[in-house]
Amino acid sequence: MILVTGASGSVGSALLECLRAAGTATRAAYRDPRATARAIEAGGHAVTLDLAVPDTLGPALDGIETVFLLGATGPAQTTHELNMVEAARAAGARVVKLSVWRADEELTPIARLHRPVERALIASGLSWTILRPNFFLQNFLRQPSIREAGEFSLPLIDAPISFVDTGDIARAAARVLTTDGHDGRVYDLTGPKALTYAEAAEEFSDVLGRPVRYTGLPDDRARAVLLGRGMPTFHVDALIDVARAYRDGGAEFVGPAVADLTGRPALGFADFVRRNRHHFE
Repeated sequence: MILVTGASGSVGSALLECLRAAGTATRAAYRDPRATARAIEAGGHAVTLDLAVPDTLGPALDGIETVFLLGATGPAQTTHELNMVEAARAAGARVVKLSVWRADEELTPIARLHRPVERALIASGLSWTILRPNFFLQNFLRQPSIREAGEFSLPLIDAPISFVDTGDIARAAARVLTTDGHDGRVYDLTGPKALTYAEAAEEFSDVLGRPVRYTGLPDDRARAVLLGRGMPTFHVDALIDVARAYRDGGAEFVGPAVADLTGRPALGFADFVRRNRHHFE
């Protein structure tokens, strides 16, 4: 059986759908007992688990062979995920960790949250696999101004990015979780083409049939805007630091891992917009 942490998130929920559609035995892990109850009422296997409370991990791992590890992004993420690595080591469970782009180089605050967990896995003696996706296409779904004003504003990045779909990440993860040959492997997950934000705006314009423009915000302005939207300070500062790291390049690599793992091409930007047109119109 596979334990899926982060089951309520965009990747975790999509992964559960993939695994269940294939008839794979899964146990979804939620921090909120109400989410656990809803999942059980819907006929699923679920458990309440708090990565910050090690005592909740052992019971959740009972009968588990493989763990999909994804903690909530925040200052304590490293500690929380290390708790699971230790619990998985005690249980002898294999771990597939969702990490972040170029985590091994620790270029960004987010990478520096993930890298100690990667190192702990490598040293654990467990069977492990690491997935490092690039920027999520789904981040554009958090830009209501595309629909409302035909524009989106983000911290300035001029260089291209190989945006990747969370559905592709989930399908790649499902393949790794359910097939052999992935132990000790690191997979960089990307979309099929790298685009600048300005080029992404052109793709929006072409698909939606109306002008969409991108405004790259200087760091100070970006911080004020994002805080004004209610984003927590930690996430705002991390997002701006990520933009600084990739402002002039470093996120443009396009790799074959999604196609190799899933057997189909990664979702392109225009197809993502078409698939989610209802969010943007």
